Amino acid sequence: MSSASDAGSAAQQARAQAQTLDQEDPLAFTRSEFNIPTIADIASTRLAGSAKCVYLCGNSLGLQPKRTPTRINQYLSTWAVQGVQGHFKPLDGSPLPTWLDADARAAELIAPIVGAAPSEVAVMQTLTANLHLLMSAFYRPNINGKHKIILESKAFPSDHFAVESQLRHHGLTPKTSMVTIESLFSQDNVPSTYDVMSVISTHAATTALLLLPGIQYYTGQLLDIHVITAFAHKHDIFVIWDLAHAVGNVPLSLHDWNADAAAWCSYKYLNSGPGSIGGLFVHERHSQVTKAVTDTNPEEGYTNRLAGWWGNDKRSRFTMANKFHPVAGAAGFQLSNPSILDITSLSASLEVFGFAGGMQPLRKKSLRLTAFLETLLAGMKQEDRDMFRTITPSDPEQRGAQLSILLADGLLGIVVRTLEARGVIVDERKPDVIRVAPAPLYNTFEDCVRFVEAFSLALES
Repeated sequence: MSSASDAGSAAQQARAQAQTLDQEDPLAFTRSEFNIPTIADIASTRLAGSAKCVYLCGNSLGLQPKRTPTRINQYLSTWAVQGVQGHFKPLDGSPLPTWLDADARAAELIAPIVGAAPSEVAVMQTLTANLHLLMSAFYRPNINGKHKIILESKAFPSDHFAVESQLRHHGLTPKTSMVTIESLFSQDNVPSTYDVMSVISTHAATTALLLLPGIQYYTGQLLDIHVITAFAHKHDIFVIWDLAHAVGNVPLSLHDWNADAAAWCSYKYLNSGPGSIGGLFVHERHSQVTKAVTDTNPEEGYTNRLAGWWGNDKRSRFTMANKFHPVAGAAGFQLSNPSILDITSLSASLEVFGFAGGMQPLRKKSLRLTAFLETLLAGMKQEDRDMFRTITPSDPEQRGAQLSILLADGLLGIVVRTLEARGVIVDERKPDVIRVAPAPLYNTFEDCVRFVEAFSLALES
């Protein structure tokens, strides 16, 4: 009886501590900017009520900002009353840019989130499409004997597929031209900076491109983007970063870190909506238009790339001449005119990032939230802790908002079902991992307590 009593007392203390931390949280107001599903919304039909669920799945799909429907309706109204004039005609009282300028406005909003100048970012396409576009421009195999692409051994499948297809496109094979990074010492294949550098050193003479994630999707490890980029540059290797799980999660300084290029999606921590528009970064040194492009010499003075009309200079874009005059900067890598619906949805969420003060205060809260969750997990009963372990690095500087929990064999199904029945949403990765991500824009310290309470019940089922 005393054991149960002690456990109940510890749970009450944790909840009281969480409520105090939430009351003191200077970013608590951003939670009210989001639509958080209720338990009745997400659980079985026999459950009812209006209590908010515990949504810890922003690393897979961010929640909908409350301002998103408002902004989309404003876009729809513009379309309804202006038709094609919406491309060019500013409307008095409308917070939305013209459709011609919507991508530029979105670039201005996202630039501080990735630590870049607005001219170095473009809101466009999707993650994998942007990776292909970047590789088409900057992967130049067999120049100076360099042809290999280095990536992690457990890369997200789309990255792996993109690399393999790029190699085959150039008449190469993954067997001879793809190198994967394995951890030398980690039980969970969490490669250290030393592991990455070791592989780079071994293959430097024959490597043209390095493709790595800012945050590894499965383990939640945050890689040292600055150090790894600098080391690769010493070996004349071009570096592309996949920031799908890093953008909107951790502060980034892509320009100051001298990153070559990067791509990301926007439906995770950026909360733009399922499958919404992505983005890319190209450092200004790779995207300049150094000479006036003329009709007689249209390819002089800029990096070659797959081109489309939306990458054409705005001043000549609508003249419909078949001469490519690229926009300087990342915008010159655009292809088609972007979905204004997508950009409107993304920009609505980016407004909330602005209200929060940007990535620094969000990172400060995120560190506290994730550490609190980690402490709660460590404080669970020993018999519970014997059934799982956290594979995300314990060093706060080597992770973002996510903790990946490796369960004992056969537990994943019952754990996920029990969590959902109690109104707790996490991400499952078969065969045995749940990814738990307290996002600082809308998650609370009490969410962490409610998760651990439900998780403990699931383990005891």
